Amino acid sequence: MAREITGKHVLIWTVSAFAVIIGVNVFMAVQAVKTFPGLETANSYGVSQTFNRDKEAQEALGWAVEAIDDQENLYVYIRDEEGNPVEVAEISGTLGRATTVAQDQDPEFVFNGEAYVAQTGVLDEGNWNFRMVATALDGTAFNQRIVIHVKR
Repeated sequence: MAREITGKHVLIWTVSAFAVIIGVNVFMAVQAVKTFPGLETANSYGVSQTFNRDKEAQEALGWAVEAIDDQENLYVYIRDEEGNPVEVAEISGTLGRATTVAQDQDPEFVFNGEAYVAQTGVLDEGNWNFRMVATALDGTAFNQRIVIHVKR
């Protein structure tokens, strides 16, 4: 014997379907807001006023930067236009994921004559960003985001 589908049944299924959709959307929105690291800069207007000048000074250095994860160490290679290692006055930065700050770390670097090396521990597989901040010996600021692909 077949059950008869009534308007009440259709209403319950429709409300249930929309409740699931809305529930998932609310969950995803909360997760997105909770894990988003926030602003890139506190004063975007101030940064925009010197952006072109800072970019030209940074490009005039002629540096090529590469970052490599080697199990528990991060190697940052900074080379000049001839491919020679560059020694900087200061280097720092944040190593982390693009979508969350939960695994962020601020490695401490030591120059070994070829690269700047920092202990990071074993990084999980996937994409990581190193937001490098360095100062050249002449005082020029150098900022770059370097993507690191970790494969295990």
